[in-house]
Amino acid sequence: MVADQIPPADERPHRPGAGRHWEESWYLDFVAGDGRLAGYVKLTLRPGEGTAWFWAGMVGGGPTLVTVRDHEVPMPTGRGLEVRASGLWTELVCETPLDHWSVGLEAFGVALDDPLEAWGRERGDPWALGLDVEWEATAPCVAWPGPERGYWQGCNVHGDVLVGAERFSLDGSGTRIHLWGDRSAAEPSGWAAGRLDDGTVFSSTDVVVACDEAGRMRSLAFAAGEEEVTGVAVSQAPVLLPGAGRLARAVCRYETPGGRNGHGWAEWFVPAGLSAPP
Repeated sequence: MVADQIPPADERPHRPGAGRHWEESWYLDFVAGDGRLAGYVKLTLRPGEGTAWFWAGMVGGGPTLVTVRDHEVPMPTGRGLEVRASGLWTELVCETPLDHWSVGLEAFGVALDDPLEAWGRERGDPWALGLDVEWEATAPCVAWPGPERGYWQGCNVHGDVLVGAERFSLDGSGTRIHLWGDRSAAEPSGWAAGRLDDGTVFSSTDVVVACDEAGRMRSLAFAAGEEEVTGVAVSQAPVLLPGAGRLARAVCRYETPGGRNGHGWAEWFVPAGLSAPP
């Protein structure tokens, strides 16, 4: 799939494959213009299991991390992407194919002082999390550089964010990713995406990641076009995949040898039984 072959119909859910591990996901993230507030949502349909997964994370809104992870969400009905579960309502809406998406969210997550608790018992104070946010394209959709079918797109992001009793007016940048196919990953893998201060957007799955002994992402390096980019994790938002492994996620500050800077999100998945990179 190349960029000019991505049809608008690909924004909608696809016919499921036969494998148990076939899944389809819609992922949208953001970082505020000053880098102080960042978040993401991800809705994953797993028809082989008859269920959906929903994740959301927020950093910079007060608690170190507010996280939502529900792996028993009823599948959406109809052709839309609206799901409801205990303490959760969300709807991902394609306003204009390949150009404009919106996300509404009303949920109760868990506020964690130590983000690594997300890999443990996930115990913390209940915390309200809400979004009324728009993602508007700054460039065409681009074929995803990894093995899955799909695409990514750099966006301007704006709207309202609720974290507990605090309301934030968001004006920043972000990435949206839509993938589908078999996801029975057995090897470590990851990606990085974001935007530099000159407006350059990028996404890469060819990343070299360094983690600490606990598995937290610390730094990474990759190529964005013809330029090398290095990243330093500034806020952690890990996710536990019970029985499958650990997903290190972080907001990163990026830098190029030419002195350009930017922000974005990155993640690194380590299957169960394997060690994180040093």
